Amino acid sequence: MKNTARKKKLREVGPTTQLTLADVIRADLHEFVISAGTAALAAVLEHERTRLVGPRYVHLPGRHAHRAGSAPGELVMGGRRVQVRRPRARTVDGHEVELPTWAAFGAEDPLHERAVEQMLVGVSTRNYARSLEPVPDELAARGTSRSAVSRRFVAATEKQMAEWLGRDLCELDLVVLMIDGVFIEDHVLLVALGIASDGEKHVLGVREGATENAASCTALLADLRDRGMHTDRGVLAVIDGSKALAKAIRDVFGNRALIQRCQAHKARNVLDQLPEEMRPSVRQALRDAYGSADASRAKRLLANLVRRLRDEHPGAAASLEEGLDETLTVKRLDLPSKLERQLSTTNAIENLMGAVRRLTRRVKRWRGGRMILRWTVAAVADAAGRFRRITGARDGMTALVRALKDHENATNGATPRKQVA
Repeated sequence: MKNTARKKKLREVGPTTQLTLADVIRADLHEFVISAGTAALAAVLEHERTRLVGPRYVHLPGRHAHRAGSAPGELVMGGRRVQVRRPRARTVDGHEVELPTWAAFGAEDPLHERAVEQMLVGVSTRNYARSLEPVPDELAARGTSRSAVSRRFVAATEKQMAEWLGRDLCELDLVVLMIDGVFIEDHVLLVALGIASDGEKHVLGVREGATENAASCTALLADLRDRGMHTDRGVLAVIDGSKALAKAIRDVFGNRALIQRCQAHKARNVLDQLPEEMRPSVRQALRDAYGSADASRAKRLLANLVRRLRDEHPGAAASLEEGLDETLTVKRLDLPSKLERQLSTTNAIENLMGAVRRLTRRVKRWRGGRMILRWTVAAVADAAGRFRRITGARDGMTALVRALKDHENATNGATPRKQVA
């Protein structure tokens, strides 16, 4: 045991070795802090009991409760439960009186939070106990076994999932919507990310399905609408080029939605269909087009590239031509360059999906779609805690809101093409 070994080492110091007070304190500092904290807790509990029942050995007429000795109890300490003596008080009719401090320190929430945090940073349930700070040998501890940690993680992520998938969205003034999917085993998890008019990013929802088809995408959007997401306003939808996603967005938002196809995905799809020696020149041509300040010039450059590729590489030409106009949607909105670059690709949600992949690849065995959904929600909730405002928001979001309002007015509030159940 670590504490015993440290004490033994101090005893084995030779007679000629000089120990300073700092050496002694440093060696047992952790144990000293825990012992002092335990003593302070005992004093606080006794003070609370005195306030409830009065001083010891003092006769108080009309006393409502009295001391009842102590009993074994458990408190949360350093990610485990430790056994300590619990002071007791009872009412005159025999009912137990709960001490507030004891109730606070005995709550399960800190244990659940610690289990989730350890899993998120890569500690397995098998190694959970090794990752905790040591406690003095005289404190009996439990709750660090693999099964106990797993139960706490499941309970915590179930609660987190219920909260995240049921949040009210009506207060969010969303102007940008991004949706992407990640495959885990034979399940696809669709994640929706929204950007509000102040540039803040928000994870809106997660949906589990078998494939990334229009039905799954529409079900996700319908759930977001039912939870308060406004679908009667203009929105910029940035997607990876999936036709299912585009169809679902138009079904829900109608003509109010402006579709921006991700330029990075488009370039990757085109380059993958070309021989290696052609890729550098085509890549530069795509950069020149997408980097143009004018949408008309960008479209002209892309059309020239299509003609250049059509005879020798018709597949790459067809890939570039398909949805070409939608890769230039943001460029037509006349936004500041920084914000335009951010909204021309799905990089914002790709980073979020990368966090999901990094966490879920640690799981060796999946036990159904609900487990996958729990882990996905845990991953996106953890990543959301580190979100920053989108680059260029300070100077560009006002222009984006104005452009969306102009588009909404131009479409005369066109209704969705079909009613979503």
